[in-house]
Amino acid sequence: MKLSGLLAVLLLLCADRRGSGSHPKPSCRYPPSQWCRSLKIAIECKVQKQCMEVNATRPNQSVPPVVLTLYYESLCPACRVFISQQLFPTWTMLQDIMTITLVPYGNAKELSSANFPFACQHGEPECRGNMIEACIISLTGHSALQIIYCMESAADVLKAAQTCLQLYAPSVPWASVDSCLKGRLGHQLMHANAAMTRALNPAHTHVPWVTFNGEYTEENEDKAMSSLFQLVCQLYKGVKPPACTGAPVKLNRGFC
Repeated sequence: MKLSGLLAVLLLLCADRRGSGSHPKPSCRYPPSQWCRSLKIAIECKVQKQCMEVNATRPNQSVPPVVLTLYYESLCPACRVFISQQLFPTWTMLQDIMTITLVPYGNAKELSSANFPFACQHGEPECRGNMIEACIISLTGHSALQIIYCMESAADVLKAAQTCLQLYAPSVPWASVDSCLKGRLGHQLMHANAAMTRALNPAHTHVPWVTFNGEYTEENEDKAMSSLFQLVCQLYKGVKPPACTGAPVKLNRGFC
């Protein structure tokens, strides 16, 4: 789910393309979050130079990133707050030194009934929300966190799903998500999430439940809930990126 310096690229583009007094129109079919994903996309979107400059500031890729796994429920108020106020802002700034795995399941229960295979803490709508997000995570990959953030920060999580998908992964049709929900894939994904959640050691007692590099501690959970950004910077073993140290980053900016 890693992107390539989205904020830096957007700042550079704003600086380079001003002058007409109007907002620039998109020059390619990819959303800004994907502009630096590959050389081909960067060339098509005319941001090759900016992406090269952003990539030059990346930390040493030989140092393993901080691996964060979030076990959560789609309609849990505390989970929504954590995703919108801690997880997504931290990932926006530190995506080059961290990886995120989202496991929407939480306190749900697997049932033997074929008609109602899951029971969720906040009712059937949450079960549907969990499965929608599991399908989106499976189908969109690198754009998944942005879509989940968009949903979880909206007034209505379920109603926002289709709009958020179109916004951040326009190449993925809603029909593919709908097919996942109605077919075997959605249930298989939820069964896998259930197995991952049951395998936690220690067993989870609440959500959001966050592990770092596969381990859970109350100390890290407390730090994550108050300042996930500082915790990720602390846990990263390589040279700290400028965002962690507050050091300025010099880029070749153009102005008109």
